[in-house]
Amino acid sequence: MSDIIPLRTIGLLGGMSWESSALYYRDINQHVRNTLGGLYSAPIVLDSVNFAQMDAWLRMGAWEHIAHHLSQRAQALEGAGAHCIAIATNTMHKVYAHIAAAVNVPVLHIATPTIAQLRNAGITRIAFLGTRYSMEQDFLTQVYRTAGVDVLVPNASERDVVHHVIFNELCQGVVNDTSRKQYQTIIASLAAQGAQAVVLGCTEITLLLSAEDVSLPMFDTAALHARALADVALMLNTPEVI
Repeated sequence: MSDIIPLRTIGLLGGMSWESSALYYRDINQHVRNTLGGLYSAPIVLDSVNFAQMDAWLRMGAWEHIAHHLSQRAQALEGAGAHCIAIATNTMHKVYAHIAAAVNVPVLHIATPTIAQLRNAGITRIAFLGTRYSMEQDFLTQVYRTAGVDVLVPNASERDVVHHVIFNELCQGVVNDTSRKQYQTIIASLAAQGAQAVVLGCTEITLLLSAEDVSLPMFDTAALHARALADVALMLNTPEVI
């Protein structure tokens, strides 16, 4: 009997929404299988939280409750054997520092793999689409700017559209052609302002847009995060922490 190649265990803080968490699970495992072949799959511990509760706290601005809850869940993932943890959503990186401080294993920031790919492509100005929290606060955009990437976000009315589609459609499994066209118009406007690429700064947007739908190069934070996590499982890299 041949020896089995050892893999690291990935801990996923998911359920925000479960629609995109399912993509993480699929993409991580597909990359591991494509790399090793046969019946190989990634050891994954998934904690899928109740997004209704998280949304209620978001609407209240109760980030301290979110930080406490997700930090507890991250500790549970570590206790279950996770060697590396990921927050499978852009918005909850608002409390990234709290979660990272609560555990003794690396927490792979969602922006890290995307920034690496932007650098490789020589891109220094991006259109950034995400939830209202991610577009209007700087907990994500400042990470990109610190890395030397200028960030353009939609105007106020366009941000309302982007946010509405995420929470009222994509997070509920609804994919609407009209919404796709609205996103395409918004991206075209940001391209006219000098954006060299579009970053899907919400893990659900990949349900709506594919690379063929936009004229700019597209960087999907969820897919890139999942790929980096698969490489951690495969011991092909060491997770970086921002």
